[in-house]
Amino acid sequence: MPRINRAIELLEQGQPLYGTAAGELTYENGKRMAGTWADTIMVEFEHHPFDTVGLSRFMRGLADGGPTRSGHPTPAVIATLPSNARTKDEVVANSWQIRHVLSTGVHGLLHTHTRTPEAVRAFVEHCRYPFQTIGVGGGLGKGERGAGGQMEPAAIWGVDPPQYVEIADPWPLNPKGELMLGLKIEDQECAENAAAVASVPGISFAEWGPGDMGMSFGYSDRHDPPYPPEMEDVRNRIKAACDSAGLAFLCGWMDPTMTLEERVRHLLDMGVKILGGPEGKEMADIGRRITGRTMPV
Repeated sequence: MPRINRAIELLEQGQPLYGTAAGELTYENGKRMAGTWADTIMVEFEHHPFDTVGLSRFMRGLADGGPTRSGHPTPAVIATLPSNARTKDEVVANSWQIRHVLSTGVHGLLHTHTRTPEAVRAFVEHCRYPFQTIGVGGGLGKGERGAGGQMEPAAIWGVDPPQYVEIADPWPLNPKGELMLGLKIEDQECAENAAAVASVPGISFAEWGPGDMGMSFGYSDRHDPPYPPEMEDVRNRIKAACDSAGLAFLCGWMDPTMTLEERVRHLLDMGVKILGGPEGKEMADIGRRITGRTMPV
């Protein structure tokens, strides 16, 4: 039986991921996107309205339009949170956002401006149920997610509520977990602590956020290459921290001097495991051919 989260299944196979944006958070759009070409669907709450009502409808549409051609209940959905993770207090104060988003049935969360390991630990702990003990005492405290919100996500995942609470745990910390937790290590303060935040148990992927990173260096817009030397250096340091911690690195590469295939090969040669870009399907078609992808799309 395949996993609930096909993004995890692909990463376990050594295959990179290709994503797309959710777009309109409606039941009808969810049903349309159930057959998407993408491995992941990203829901952007960092800079857009925090619409968990719409997200619930979107997730129900995905489930009703499924299963996917790969045999999973839905595509994997990852939501970016609107709050930041600069401090532990900030994460704890906004932990209601984590509960509300997870209760819609998404498969992952991406936290922003992750500056300190204490903040990242709080992020992981608030995503976990307290009966889960893997990693507790080995870098993590007990889980803080409460009972009562498991019925809706269980229905989206196609399991019963008792099974949902068993598998709604961060992977790869829990090998049977189906949640992907990610970090945006996206400013100079984050970069200074990159090794420490990336090594917190329970995280599965991270990105370097070139737009915000460039602003932290004083540039109004350095989202895309060519990058100045200080940004090249910081990206390499964050990528090295991810490699050391075993995290999948998320990165795009909109270099106008390269063809699309050259950009895809450049990212794969860099060891990027989650590729982004506006030519999503075309990028995925090229990348899947290069890496010999066999899972149906």
